[in-house]
Amino acid sequence: MYKGKKVLAIIPARGGSKGLPDKNIKMLIDKPLVAWSIQHAQESKYIDTIFVSTDSEEIANVSEKHGVKVSSLRPEELSTDTATSMDVMLHTIQLFEKQNIYFDIIIMLEPTSPLREVKDIDNSIEMLVDTKDAESVVGVCEIEGGHPDFLVELNNNFLIPYVNKDFTVKRRQDIKTMFFFEGTVYTSYVNSIKSRKNFYHEKTLAYIVPKWKSFEVDDLWDFVIIEAILNEKLNKETK
Repeated sequence: MYKGKKVLAIIPARGGSKGLPDKNIKMLIDKPLVAWSIQHAQESKYIDTIFVSTDSEEIANVSEKHGVKVSSLRPEELSTDTATSMDVMLHTIQLFEKQNIYFDIIIMLEPTSPLREVKDIDNSIEMLVDTKDAESVVGVCEIEGGHPDFLVELNNNFLIPYVNKDFTVKRRQDIKTMFFFEGTVYTSYVNSIKSRKNFYHEKTLAYIVPKWKSFEVDDLWDFVIIEAILNEKLNKETK
């Protein structure tokens, strides 16, 4: 709880994965991928309740071994490739409200972003509550090599500039700073989620993270990169 606001953390962890099979239970250094987000939520100063939403008995068992009881699996309609994270958020809120359990804030912690730190969770909650008129906070990272001024399309293998139509050579310091959405945190007031059904809108604050923290597990190469970053970070912390 922060300033009287009750906080629910939802960890969406579906069993199926095409990019990296069984990624949510794949061992990342010393624990399964999903357990990193569970640990982050457990160590937060403000999270009151942690809920793992999954359609997998195996993920449920792993979650329970790491301290989060999974009382029921997702319904079938939320276990398909077409089901969205927002569908899962709204379903979870309804589950609690049917039991007369209400929260002011939810934070979605995707297992695919294990490089987040506990302070990111707590900072995003503080930012939301302490900023007048804000309704949500999402993680963003500054665009570097993928900046629109440097993007091209191809026509018969010839370059077609996406934005920079005259091929003007630009220095990095001369281009406009832009950001992309990444997955470190998704924090919102419950009432806003219920009405807007979206984390992204004109009342959304940016929680800016460094490049190293923005990597997400979509395939094996992402996993290898993230594991290397985590190992380096943990080695520095133990010295």
